[in-house]
This record gives sequence, structure tokens and C-alpha cells, in this order.
Amino acid sequence: MGKSFEIEGKLKVIYDIQTFNSGFTKREFVVEMEDGNYPQMIKFECVKDKTSLTDGMQVDDPVKVTFDIRGNEYKERFYVNLNAWKLEGLGSEAAANPDPGYGDEDAPSGIGDGPDAGPEVEEDDIPF
Repeated sequence: MGKSFEIEGKLKVIYDIQTFNSGFTKREFVVEMEDGNYPQMIKFECVKDKTSLTDGMQVDDPVKVTFDIRGNEYKERFYVNLNAWKLEGLGSEAAANPDPGYGDEDAPSGIGDGPDAGPEVEEDDIPF
């Protein structure tokens, strides 16, 4: 497995899902990342069941993208894709819904254990 990378930025564009004759599906989205005086527009793709990563997300939402870099060659031309496999909303979403719905006695370890515990809890198990 290759190395994973993360960036934080703001969602700028969410494209429609593309379905190909083979049944393969993908969705592309663009994240604006601050980089000094010139913000960078980074295009990602998510494939197959990961096309739902952007469900519930809106343009201008702050996000963190976890992705792999994939490269291939076709007819002596080289292509690079940023393959997103995790997309997390940052900031306003966590602030608007800080209570995950647990009572303190039912909370998994780390949830509800102080004022900073809520925003730092990973939400890997939530289906999108």
C-alpha cells in the first residue's frame, strides 16, 4: 500500500458521478488550499463506493481530505490521480453538532471526556 497524504482546505466544486460502460464509477471534486498569495485548486477523484464521500457536503465547506497518489502510463503518456478515500468536514459542522448522541455513561472511551474531546473524535465508522 502506498503512502497516504492529507490536506485541509475549502470545497470549491463537486462534480456529478460519472458512470462508464464497464460499470466503473467515479466522482471528482476540487479543494482550494491556501498557499501564500496564490491559493491552489487541487482536484481529487473518488471511485466506486467512495463516490458518496461528498454526500452532505456543500461548496465552501472546510474539509480535510485523506488521499493516495496514483500514477499510470498509457501509450507513452503519464497520468497522476489524487485518489481520495476519506473526506471529513471541519469547523462549522463539528461546532453545530458537538453532541454525538451518547449519554456520558454510554459514550465510547474518549467521547465526552472534557471540553476538547468532541471535535477530535474520528468518525471513520459513519456511513455516507
